[in-house]
Amino acid sequence: MNDSLKAAPGRSMSQLEEMDIRPGKINRNLPVPQLIEIAIQKGEGTLSSSGGLSVKTGKFTGRSPDDRYIVDDETTHDKIDWGKINHPISVSNFDKVFNRMKKHVQGKEFYVFDGFVGADPDSRLAIRVITDKAWHSLFANQIFIRPTQKELKNHDPEFTLLSVNDFGAMPETEGTRAETFIILNFNKRIILIGSTSYAGEIKKAMFSTLNYLLPQKGVFPMHCSANVGKDGNSALFFGLSGTGKTTLSADPERRLIGDDEHGWSDSNIFNFEGGCYAKCINLKKENEPQIWNAIRFGTVMENVVVKNGTREPDFSDDTLTENTRAAYPLEFIPNSIIPSLAGHPRVIIFLTADAFGVMPPIAKLNKESAMYHFMSGYTSKLAGTERGITEPKETFSQCFGAPFMPLHAKVYADMLGRKIDQYHTRVFLVNTGWSGGPYGVGRRINLTYTRAMVRAALTGSLDMIDFVNDGIFNLEIPVTCPGVPTEILDPKSTWPDRIKYESSARRLARLFIKNFEKFGKMPQEIQKAGPAI
Repeated sequence: MNDSLKAAPGRSMSQLEEMDIRPGKINRNLPVPQLIEIAIQKGEGTLSSSGGLSVKTGKFTGRSPDDRYIVDDETTHDKIDWGKINHPISVSNFDKVFNRMKKHVQGKEFYVFDGFVGADPDSRLAIRVITDKAWHSLFANQIFIRPTQKELKNHDPEFTLLSVNDFGAMPETEGTRAETFIILNFNKRIILIGSTSYAGEIKKAMFSTLNYLLPQKGVFPMHCSANVGKDGNSALFFGLSGTGKTTLSADPERRLIGDDEHGWSDSNIFNFEGGCYAKCINLKKENEPQIWNAIRFGTVMENVVVKNGTREPDFSDDTLTENTRAAYPLEFIPNSIIPSLAGHPRVIIFLTADAFGVMPPIAKLNKESAMYHFMSGYTSKLAGTERGITEPKETFSQCFGAPFMPLHAKVYADMLGRKIDQYHTRVFLVNTGWSGGPYGVGRRINLTYTRAMVRAALTGSLDMIDFVNDGIFNLEIPVTCPGVPTEILDPKSTWPDRIKYESSARRLARLFIKNFEKFGKMPQEIQKAGPAI
């Protein structure tokens, strides 16, 4: 075994020997400039004019949720919420894949990143990420928490992830749907990824791991961004991709804790990661200056088209995908908090991008309605973003992150409810989608107005304002809001045809009710917090 691995003492050595992973050459914890240099030399990417490393992920430009598996064994069998999201794979099939994978990597060159997920030392998980691409190792270095030299010397990984792009499963004999796989083995504390270059799989596999482990320790794992004001009051922003989670949390008047994944313990909230993974399609400096300025040397740009000749990133070009991404360390955001911890949140914002134009731009939620909408996790996909989608389509992703939640949604919702009670946290639902009609007819709600509504929620300005029930979604809407035209607060007043509004709104409300049925028998007070039709 290579001397570079022998430098890691304790469990890190015994774990690798136990796993019998024996590549020919291992580059361990290389500095960022060297990883970039290797990636360019090997043709994995090119340097853009901004300094960011531009890479292409090939066939997969997003995650493959249908190819994610959890090993069904004595550790997980009675805990996992098995079904369309959490697919089981047998111990024997895992062993078949892993044994072939170990043979495949022999004699090849690999890269190792040792670090952590979880900024709170009391809750963090020591990890090792082994990849066959230099840029994947750079991604891990920028997105996870980097250890100090002292921590690195004594690093003792509790979970190991092995990602091999040119290795595929054999579906006919190994129980997978396709060659591509992401397999989590909680008993052996191993994650295997094969036949995909999309780096988001590495990030989200670790997130899924914490979403399984932390509730067992009494820590609430959350798919949300977080920031903190000058007064020390923190806020959480839950939302699916494209709802504005990263954009709204990157506020120059507040300090960023993190843009995507956090935990809420009895002591604090804390970021799982040491970096950001921002969507950058149609990125403009004037709209999102913090993200724009973060794309520099050290940043990984996934599937961003770079202009020939100038090497200038074209953020408006969706030729490869609309899911263009930039991964950069948290310190690239000037007002970020490192280590990324803060006190208990005063405010929680649920974000949705309603393409049907019927949800209010902001509504106040009590504990029960917060649990209802948390479990629902509603947003909508737009026409043209995926093959076959010709009109807006509703999406319900429980806990605002269904693909990453191994346990039943009620486990996470109960944790949320207890936190709201314990810390008197105020909760708001904010729609960053359409107003005055559906996508193609109405207009997207002005970002300036959305920021004003979020600011009013964070500062407490809405606490002294009257609210009225919308009558369909059972949501409490403010009659006024500082910096926002009154007429847009009630969505039906923005539609030229009130009858069409009511028909569209009631259709979506019925979908909420139908979706909630999948959770089985739930407490009446939570069910009654949903739409009132």
